[in-house]
Amino acid sequence: MTHGAVGRSPVMADVARIAGVSHQTVSRVLNHHPNVKPATRDRVLAAIEELGYRRNLSARALVTRRTNTLGVVAFDTTLYGPASTLFGLEQAARDAGYFISIVSLKTINRKTVGEALDYLAAQAVDGLIAIAPQVEAAIAVSALQGNVPVVAVEGGEADGMPVVAVDQLRGAELATRHLLHLGHRTVWHVAGPVDWLEAEGRRRGWRATLEAAAVEVPPVVEGDWSPRAGYEAGRRIADEARAGRATAVFVSNDQMALGLLRALHEAGIRVPQDVSIVGFDDIPEAEFLTPPLTTVRQDFAEVGRKSIALLLDLIETGPRPEAERIVVPPTLVTRASTTAPATT
Repeated sequence: MTHGAVGRSPVMADVARIAGVSHQTVSRVLNHHPNVKPATRDRVLAAIEELGYRRNLSARALVTRRTNTLGVVAFDTTLYGPASTLFGLEQAARDAGYFISIVSLKTINRKTVGEALDYLAAQAVDGLIAIAPQVEAAIAVSALQGNVPVVAVEGGEADGMPVVAVDQLRGAELATRHLLHLGHRTVWHVAGPVDWLEAEGRRRGWRATLEAAAVEVPPVVEGDWSPRAGYEAGRRIADEARAGRATAVFVSNDQMALGLLRALHEAGIRVPQDVSIVGFDDIPEAEFLTPPLTTVRQDFAEVGRKSIALLLDLIETGPRPEAERIVVPPTLVTRASTTAPATT
């Protein structure tokens, strides 16, 4: 059955008439307002579906001075963490009724970050999100001044900037404490790049946990997030394992853990019988590795929801006297790559 005038697109008044509600109620449903009864919301959504109604965003923008578009500056989305963060933001924005305009940068410095945010601001976006996992990116974002609200994701302690971040120190603590509780005398660490805030947080959390347990802190094995770096680290760890000095390793991401597993296998070092391994991220492949990888899971969907919610709140209410920092807790996922050390 067709409702409304023939030859024209349905308007909000048509939706209100079919659903038996007011124009304001339809608007509340479209804007995800919480004060709408579920049964009323269902009637409105059914009417929208029946009519094929789509909002005229151009007309709405003239009235509200908003475009329902958010700008995102992203860095190195070839890596699992930043790519998953971006996906979480896109999903959360879509659920809130917003579009996303993305600028992805290869080079990170104050100039390129400033140009990217200026470009998005010129598109009249309602707010901006900067995925800032590197030290230079966080510094560049925190130095920006403008009239458009900005939220930094994984932005460390960005001065004066609202931040949403996973608790990297807590994640490293969970991984390291898990290995110590299994009975390992100490835990080696394959670290991420020194200019990444997440890598620095995981390194600090690992070291603090070992120091709190009053056990030896082995030298850090440096990496760069890649499986190749993990493989090279694994060759070194294999030598330490043969000498009885390494029985447990916390790896700063799952991609490097993958390379580490390969190197230990080639060296005849068994996982977990000889060396237990914990990764970080919980990539989709982690449970299918040999053995399935114990790892720290980051809730990227929750990061997206928290970031979008904070930005929309800032758009509605304006800047706060003190920049808000929202921390998303990680969780440890225990699989077959960790066990108690072999008795000798």
